[in-house]
Amino acid sequence: MRGTASYAGVTGLPPLVSAAVALAEELEFGCSCRLEQGRLLTALAAGATTAIGETGTGCGVGLAWLVAGRRPGVRVVSVERDAERAERVAGLFADVPGVEVVSGDWTRIEGYGPFDLLVLDGGGNGKQGAAADPERLLRPAGSVVVDDFTPLTGWPPMLGPAPDAARLGWLDHPALLATEVRLAPDLSTVIGTRRP
Repeated sequence: MRGTASYAGVTGLPPLVSAAVALAEELEFGCSCRLEQGRLLTALAAGATTAIGETGTGCGVGLAWLVAGRRPGVRVVSVERDAERAERVAGLFADVPGVEVVSGDWTRIEGYGPFDLLVLDGGGNGKQGAAADPERLLRPAGSVVVDDFTPLTGWPPMLGPAPDAARLGWLDHPALLATEVRLAPDLSTVIGTRRP
């Protein structure tokens, strides 16, 4: 959704965000976290008290937004399935205390939880199919963020001619109080809080 391109000409970014965007441009990775999503992640990270998790590191843009907003002492773990990108992003964050970039399938995040905040990013990384289990991965009252949706225009939300099962799975999840937040005319995010 034009993620990396959304930063063209933008100034005043946190330094780590700028560095991650530069890495994405260098690697020709166009699927970075969009600017609007990044700002939301910074705000949500401020509410975490112990741990933040992310799947789908990409080139570290979303991770940089999370780090920009986290409180001192909050641990951040991000999992990336592409080994080269994981290694490059780990190098980018090497001097940032409490940040770990893990190479592997999204399910590796399960060994680091539970989280106060979990961001499910990247192509299908825990968002659909065998989706992440919020009851296992979140602390009570912890939040999950599932991004990169087109804003819904009716109910039920549709994906082509059929109901959007992935989005409905999160909005109707029995362990979550969830809603969709429109971040731009063409971008929305589902945010769910685990029921205590």
